[in-house]
Amino acid sequence: MAGNATRPTDVPVEDFLATVTHARRRAEGTALVALMCEVTGEPAVMWGPSIIGFGTYHYRYASGREGDMPRVGFSPRSGQLAFYGLQDHQASSAVLERLGPHTTGASCVYVKRLDTIDLEVLRDLVGLAFQAHASQ
Repeated sequence: MAGNATRPTDVPVEDFLATVTHARRRAEGTALVALMCEVTGEPAVMWGPSIIGFGTYHYRYASGREGDMPRVGFSPRSGQLAFYGLQDHQASSAVLERLGPHTTGASCVYVKRLDTIDLEVLRDLVGLAFQAHASQ
């Protein structure tokens, strides 16, 4: 069985953010690192080549596949910001309704611009998501 390709790396988050070509996306990434560090109390760590994660939890599927992932995280993609873990708490869906313009996928919340969403709601979502994996 193949292992999880998304693993913590030794790449400094600041070095990764310096490679983000779009200035607004780079600034959003820096702001999100500060917000998520404050809410989680955890340092930012690079997971794979493009995910900035906070904390760790262990998962195990019924199939036997298991691994570690960040409790919450994001990736400053060129087209949108991708947030990981924000849907993992039972109260998240109600809070997401107040976030502002976003879309969701199976495990991600996507935002085109950080300045179009409510950052206090984002803080709430990050806190809930971080709690969701506290005992794992």
